[in-house]
Amino acid sequence: MDKLWEKLKEAFLFIKTFDHIQILIPLCLSIIGLGVIYSATRSYETTKYVIVQGGAMLIGLVLMYFVVLLDYEYISAFWKYLFVVNIILMILVLIIGIGSEETGTTGWIRLGPIGFQPAELIKITFIITLASHIDSLKEDINYIGNVFKLLIHLAIPVTLILMQPDLGTAVVFIFIFFTMLFAAGLAGRYIATALGAALISAPLLYFFVLSDFQKKRILNFLFPEADPSGSGYQVIQSKIAVGSGEISGKGFMQGVQTQLGYLPEKHTDFIFAVIGEELGLIGCIFILILLTILIVRCFYLGSHAKNNTGMLICIGVGAMLLFHTLENIGMSIGIMPVTGIPLPFISYGGSSMLTCWLAIGLTVSVSIRRNTLRF
Repeated sequence: MDKLWEKLKEAFLFIKTFDHIQILIPLCLSIIGLGVIYSATRSYETTKYVIVQGGAMLIGLVLMYFVVLLDYEYISAFWKYLFVVNIILMILVLIIGIGSEETGTTGWIRLGPIGFQPAELIKITFIITLASHIDSLKEDINYIGNVFKLLIHLAIPVTLILMQPDLGTAVVFIFIFFTMLFAAGLAGRYIATALGAALISAPLLYFFVLSDFQKKRILNFLFPEADPSGSGYQVIQSKIAVGSGEISGKGFMQGVQTQLGYLPEKHTDFIFAVIGEELGLIGCIFILILLTILIVRCFYLGSHAKNNTGMLICIGVGAMLLFHTLENIGMSIGIMPVTGIPLPFISYGGSSMLTCWLAIGLTVSVSIRRNTLRF
């Protein structure tokens, strides 16, 4: 019993060294998310979604603790093996993955009653492997041969994800990639070339790569009113919900669009519309402030990391959270295409919740090793 007590004391003292802001903000967002999910799924007459999300949050907290305990430098040492595991998982998705016409992808793997999205979790290992790969190049990142190797590092997972097909997730990987390379000192000429190539290849991508479902999503973004009762329904209803909340909202569990079922995917893709309708502009701003502090904190911890790998990991996590936030909120108010990207810590989804907490674990691991070094 005494040994158990000593272990608990050690664990508590270890937790006390964590970056408190980096833990409390995600915890606050997760709890708010549980409340919003409860309201959004009230009409379904089941608490299953809240229970699953709550369970994922608790598991995520435990996994975050073990990531911090394990040390990001130890994990990074195996980056080549992690990269191979990433490829195997994504190939496995193409073979046994499941999905539906509603999502337009086959990005899920189901093991009995448990289903998960490998692409969500692979975002974390992608950040680790890319950070380690960049660090291994040291000052030679701008040599054309090394840039080509890094592009291969990106191209393999993105190609496999596009084959699912899941354009939204592929864009997340691309955004993380270029943000981390920019932070690592990649020359501007390479970034300008990449942007030019993207603009030139966009029409080819649209006509020859994207599925009909993905093309329809882009058209819905540009012309949602063209089919208000069909393909444009989601965006229109979301904009109505957000606008109707005005300043203070209609009240918790009082949203008309939400409670009467007019708002589709209200607990996942369009959960921000639920916040806008029921909690109003005040609720939306509060969520934005919390997410902004969290993202800025990731970049801050990266700038104070003890080594290049730690810096790049924090930048990658910040980039992931930033893109998710901008895309999810943007599609809810009609300024971004609908891609099915979840709002960090708030949207329903076990894979997304675990991914976010693992990401936070990495940034805390970077922070705590910096502090340990100073002592």
